[in-house]
Amino acid sequence: MSANDRRAADGAKTIEVSLLGRSYRVACDESEREALLQAVAYLEGKMGEIKKAGKVAGTERIAVMTALNVAHELLSMRVGEGFDLGAARRRIAGIEAMLEAALAKQEKLF
Repeated sequence: MSANDRRAADGAKTIEVSLLGRSYRVACDESEREALLQAVAYLEGKMGEIKKAGKVAGTERIAVMTALNVAHELLSMRVGEGFDLGAARRRIAGIEAMLEAALAKQEKLF
């Protein structure tokens, strides 16, 4: 995986990433850069697994099979067979709100 940052003419940030030796330019906010690079690394690994198995030939076919596998993983998690990320995020946000309220009360004491 490689990434090169560039700015488009309108000031939008683009990153050049590589999957199975092919380069792609992707628009990305700076705040989302790390998540994008993690996604690229994840896809590169999944695509590499399919390529290594040798049952699928051609980059396009490998990409489609990878997309199907990743979609299956996502749907399995959403249906309840795995970790519910949305529920976890909501719970964390609730805990953060309670902590902020408790800390605000503490600050008033001092």
